Amino acid sequence: MGMGNAPVLILREGSKREKGKDAQFNNITAARTIADAVRSSLGPRGMDKMLVDSLGDVVITNDGVTILKEMDVQHPAAKMLVEVAKAQDDEVGDGTTTSVIIAGELLKKALDLIDSNVHPTIITAGYRLANDKAQEILKQVSKKVSLKDEELLLKIAQVSMNSKQINSAKDFFSKMIVDAVKTIVEKDDEGKYFANLKNICTVKKAGANMEESELIKGLIIDKEPVSPTMPKVVKGAKIALIDGAFEVKKPEMDAKIQITDPEMLSQFIKEEENTLKAMVDACKKAGANVVFCQKGIDDLAQHFFAREGIYACRRVKKSDMERLAKSCNANIVSKISELSADDLGAADCVELRFIGDEQMTFVTGCKDPKTVSILVRGGTNHVTDEVERSLVDAWSVVKVSIEDGLICTGGGSTAMELAMKIRDYAASVGGREQIAIEAFASAMEIIPTTLAENAGLDPINMVIELRRQHKAGKTYAGINPFTGKVEDMMKNDVIEPYRIGKQAINSATDAAVMILRIDDVIASKSAPAPAAPGTD
Repeated sequence: MGMGNAPVLILREGSKREKGKDAQFNNITAARTIADAVRSSLGPRGMDKMLVDSLGDVVITNDGVTILKEMDVQHPAAKMLVEVAKAQDDEVGDGTTTSVIIAGELLKKALDLIDSNVHPTIITAGYRLANDKAQEILKQVSKKVSLKDEELLLKIAQVSMNSKQINSAKDFFSKMIVDAVKTIVEKDDEGKYFANLKNICTVKKAGANMEESELIKGLIIDKEPVSPTMPKVVKGAKIALIDGAFEVKKPEMDAKIQITDPEMLSQFIKEEENTLKAMVDACKKAGANVVFCQKGIDDLAQHFFAREGIYACRRVKKSDMERLAKSCNANIVSKISELSADDLGAADCVELRFIGDEQMTFVTGCKDPKTVSILVRGGTNHVTDEVERSLVDAWSVVKVSIEDGLICTGGGSTAMELAMKIRDYAASVGGREQIAIEAFASAMEIIPTTLAENAGLDPINMVIELRRQHKAGKTYAGINPFTGKVEDMMKNDVIEPYRIGKQAINSATDAAVMILRIDDVIASKSAPAPAAPGTD
């Protein structure tokens, strides 16, 4: 009896397997679909997306990474493009749409080559060579910028906001952002600048015009004093930061106290009172007139604080405590009895303010604040959310410009310069990789093409005109979506950090190469859910 036709089952029944060109085609199509989803939001004339999640929450944005995070992407290859956007967001904070569009176009060009029987490994080798060359050219066309070039930094912030909802107020916000980043910039041991963006804190409050947003060189703490009888304003504040509780500690083990007469009870209560009073007295003795506590403050302790005229807030977030320590030059103390005058921070003013119908504590006038707060206002919660996202992008680009000290021009000018120079380089490489390098160069042109499309211009005419000007040596020629002409982007102040291009091309190439090298997709079917007990 022969066994010739018996199937050999290796994978679980119902598993899906795609091989060869089918697998490559499906992966590339899925990734390109993701790139097409964000494509229309590129540039100052880009459109916004409305995303509704399973709970019905609405997000309105044109920030590439936000769109991709909110989309519930299932396909494994498409998820890789979402990773590209996340990497760009973590590294630079802006340029997420650009990186995804480039990755999608690299894959589209690769698909044409695969159809012409060029092997994927040759394409990936060519893409790697082209990426190395692109990084080299990018460095050559970039210009220097420093912390002193305030005008340039303002322009960088404005360009980042051009494509966002807040572009109508970009002059107002750009000054605020450059001021905020310059306040938090520090120097490391080697004398290089760095800025930790965690030192910029945002507090959002709907119900006012977005130009009523304000920058506080200090902190806004989303807390109010624990007792209404405490002072509302403290000038010349001496601030104590306590991460212990102003409460009587319960013993670690189970303990019982037997009270046999009323005298003992009043003694017991008195002792508890004395313990809390000693804690408050320790703060008073150290010279504190403002106390921020990370944990709880007992009702009785609140009374003692109010009696001493000390402004006290409880359950302050750990991150706020750390920011306070940095901006007021204070130490966070765990043991209240060990608090000394040296641990206290200083600020000109700590005051309670009403923002809308909420009360918040403003700490202002710190000597050398390395933290700032931005109060974000807007007509609705959706607007304040989008304003915050736009500000995060803008201060991220200002930060990386200061750190790298290099800038490039936008408007598709850098992408076109890369395309032209990589094409020239392809001829010198020879071999079959040359075709892939030329494809990489063509893929770079997707940026000016998309900018033209989104501005309602003829993309073919614009790209031809761009090529002509770049051939004539105009390195900074780019598209002005408002006039519909090719203009000098350096003169128009359309500038962006060098790191946007560097990271976008790097991560797009990595993702494209990774997807192209896949020729077999095995998707196992999920195991059947176990039957509920008692149902057999």
